[in-house]
Amino acid sequence: MPLLNDIHFNNLKGDLFGGVTAAVIALPMALAFGVASGAGPAAGLYGAVLVGLFAALFGSTPTLISEPTGPMTVVMTAVIASLIAANPEQGMAMAFTTVILAGVFQIIFGLLKAGKYVTMMPYSVVSGFMSGIGIILIVLQLGPFLGHATPPGGVLGTFETLPSLFSNLQINETLLAIGTSLLLTFFPKKLSSIIPPQLLALLIGTLIAIVFLSSDDLRRIGEIPTGLPEIQLPTFTAAQMGIMLTDAVVLAMLGTIDALLTSVIAENLTKKESNPDKELFGQGLGNIASGLFGGIPGAGATMGTVVNIQAGAQTALSGIARAVILLLVIMLAADLTAEIPLAVLAGIAMKGGIDIIDWSFIRRVYRVSTKATFIMIGVIGLTVFVDLIAAVAIGVFIANLLTIERFVKMHSDSISTSYQLHKGSLPRDNHSMRHSERGDILTFSLGGPLFFGLAKGISRKFATLPDKHEVLIIDLENAPLIGVSSSLAIESLALEDLSKSRPVLISGMSTRVKRRLGHLGLLDRIGEKNIFNTLDQAQARATELLNENDALKAS
Repeated sequence: MPLLNDIHFNNLKGDLFGGVTAAVIALPMALAFGVASGAGPAAGLYGAVLVGLFAALFGSTPTLISEPTGPMTVVMTAVIASLIAANPEQGMAMAFTTVILAGVFQIIFGLLKAGKYVTMMPYSVVSGFMSGIGIILIVLQLGPFLGHATPPGGVLGTFETLPSLFSNLQINETLLAIGTSLLLTFFPKKLSSIIPPQLLALLIGTLIAIVFLSSDDLRRIGEIPTGLPEIQLPTFTAAQMGIMLTDAVVLAMLGTIDALLTSVIAENLTKKESNPDKELFGQGLGNIASGLFGGIPGAGATMGTVVNIQAGAQTALSGIARAVILLLVIMLAADLTAEIPLAVLAGIAMKGGIDIIDWSFIRRVYRVSTKATFIMIGVIGLTVFVDLIAAVAIGVFIANLLTIERFVKMHSDSISTSYQLHKGSLPRDNHSMRHSERGDILTFSLGGPLFFGLAKGISRKFATLPDKHEVLIIDLENAPLIGVSSSLAIESLALEDLSKSRPVLISGMSTRVKRRLGHLGLLDRIGEKNIFNTLDQAQARATELLNENDALKAS
């Protein structure tokens, strides 16, 4: 696996144009998310540069643009608020350390090859989670949207202070925020390829503030320090370390989901496959670098990625060019941002939250599946009002339970039985059940992958059968895989018959099934002579055993 991303100069014009376009879009979003997080606009810019640069250099998706995103900003906001509340002097430094730890966890996820599991997550959970993140971002921007600082206490704190926010409405700032959101919402898509609406909103809002509202006490960004950022050495206290690690895992998991889902979008647009585990390595390095230099965390950004591809980018050179352009802005022109009203950034962030909500799936999900609807609504509620990780964990757990239930119902018919008439021939159709007066031979056939969900079904099916047989055949010809729970269920019914001095025969085991039952010790109990490759061989042996019993009884 190559260390660096796909970088070449065969598409120099397209890559540079894509990088410039992505940088223009990234500038207002980075400022908005930096302010929204509580770390400040400079932290947003540092995050946009460093996460984007390292992800482009060491990631796996050539056209992926990485930067601070709405979901990552939501979590970072909570991290900063909680750590500063607990430790006002070192809280911000500890927050940046948390970003570093998040990057380390992402690299660990990549080394453990956990990337593929993210893409296998049920869409109802992913949709609910992302929509919940969008709602949180919208709610947290209500304060700045109305001309105030973000109230403490997160979503619930904002809801509690809403009456006060509206009663003390700052009309000029609110109008700027509303105008910004409306411009972004109704901006013609045809013109967005010429000038990004976020940048246009930033320019218009700033000009209005300078020309018409210069005498008003508008909240503005203020000067951003020019030059390279200072290194933020890892800072932590023993008492807060547990909280920081938990927050870091949350950031890492969210960044992983965000980046890999965006990577899938890039793959679909470019028809180029990427390595999710290598992508996590690049994302992790980017967040480590961002935390070290006082930047907020980032991940794959859908808007920047799509625009980058549409502008003609084909390689990671576009992401590198974007990072260099933003770095030049920080070093040479950061003081030009001082007059940008915070209300304009609130409008941009508010529109970002609205765009994160999965409106398309929300409008249709009730027609697709009632269960998926409830899962999505539940995940949204848990995300907004409880905890992000709890929302994903519970959502995935419930979705998997429902999937297992459907799988069990679907495969329950694979458990079939048949009786053989004494000295007669057993029908090959094992889905039929025949009874004789004696019921000499019982064939118990199992098909499909026998995972843990079928274990109880195996036991229940066997318990319902008449206890009249003299020989038991367990046919596993159509069972390529067998789980531990199902293995124990088969062992239980086999031992029950052995305890009654009834011969037990097994046929059709694959190598993996034979290994699993052998490790349990069941095959030793049954005996090598009663293990057969095919059902026909087992039936022939069963008939011989019956004849031997009849001969003994006759004598």
